[in-house]
Amino acid sequence: MFFYSTNNPQIKTSFSEAVLQGIAPDGGLYMPSAFPVLPAEFFSTIHRLSFTEMSFQVARRFLQGSIGDDALEEIVSGALQMDAPLAAVQPGVYALELFHGPTLAFKDFGARFLARTMAHLTAHLDREITVLVATSGDTGSAVAQGFYNVPGVKVCLLYPSGGVSFIQEQQLTTLGGNITAVEVEGTFDDCQRMVKEAFADPSLAAALQLTSANSINIARLLPQMFYYFHAFAQLEDRRKPLVFSVPSGNFGNLTAGLFSWKMGLPVHRFIAATNRNDVVPEYLKTGQYRARPSLATISNAMDVGAPSNFARMAALFEYDPESFRKIMTGYAYSDEETKEYIRNVYAQCGYVLDPHGAVAFAGLHSYRRENREVTGVFLETAHPAKFRDIVEDILQQEIPMPDRLAACLDKTKKSIRIESSLDPLRDILLSL
Repeated sequence: MFFYSTNNPQIKTSFSEAVLQGIAPDGGLYMPSAFPVLPAEFFSTIHRLSFTEMSFQVARRFLQGSIGDDALEEIVSGALQMDAPLAAVQPGVYALELFHGPTLAFKDFGARFLARTMAHLTAHLDREITVLVATSGDTGSAVAQGFYNVPGVKVCLLYPSGGVSFIQEQQLTTLGGNITAVEVEGTFDDCQRMVKEAFADPSLAAALQLTSANSINIARLLPQMFYYFHAFAQLEDRRKPLVFSVPSGNFGNLTAGLFSWKMGLPVHRFIAATNRNDVVPEYLKTGQYRARPSLATISNAMDVGAPSNFARMAALFEYDPESFRKIMTGYAYSDEETKEYIRNVYAQCGYVLDPHGAVAFAGLHSYRRENREVTGVFLETAHPAKFRDIVEDILQQEIPMPDRLAACLDKTKKSIRIESSLDPLRDILLSL
């Protein structure tokens, strides 16, 4: 198994180098050279496996010996110290709850796996590595927790000033130690651009072992595949057509679902559910990809106008819109529509959605209007308490605060504020 650049398939490397580089030398994202298909027996007995057993089998087949079995089993079991349960919301509709980890967001799966993988891959190195991450909220807090005090690793988190919730900001700026938070005067797209510029900067390349923990890193996508298989395993009836609705911004989560499908997971369709930043739904309708500046919404983790992982999806489907459409449908929703879904689902089902899960539920609801005979699973990617002010204002009632969130609210914020350009970021990275 090797990994190639989406910009130039002739650029190839190993899994280890793909993880430690984060991004290819030409600025492309790494893609696997093949997708090993899991045998039919695996799917017929998947419900008998624990989450960690099943995930180890998926990772082992995907990596094909890139990490030894003993080390890989330890990485997987250490990362998956939380469940991803299915919650019945309506007949035939389930929420895949991905918020039972340390930071109450789906990014915990990827960050914890990536941190343990990097620790394993760098155990023999005599120099520190620097992890550079752009975040629109949950990635930053998950990476901060996942890499906190990991030996030999320094972390620099870029986040847009005013572009994350108060709780998200507290989670990613209050740890200290080997975690440095940088508040950028700009949007998430600016943060993402600065990360790419840093990777391409010769002076930083000469001075630092720089890598990424965003979903541009291939080791972030692998563990996000696990919970798609886990969702399938939890279904009582695995014979009906299965539809996943994925709240999408940078499209790493949906790309992980597509990887799972390529490995044999029986998925009928994926829903690309977005807020007003509807680059991919528009592409599915028109066949034209049109990146643009992001717009601020109440589902802020999805405020992305130039999704990085579109490059991986395009490579997967050989840049053919019709191939996208065979497995993917796109929908976009305004803030008012998102709020209405939060209100209606709570009133009718007693289930509290966060703004991102609400967009995913909306996408599934739209699809099922004309496709009733499917089992629908929407990804609930964050605990609603992480967006407490928004959800409480919509529902006009108090949302209980989990203890692990409450613990960070009174801590002192530690961040460095900079303009949205490479020069001040370079200075910070070289001083870490």
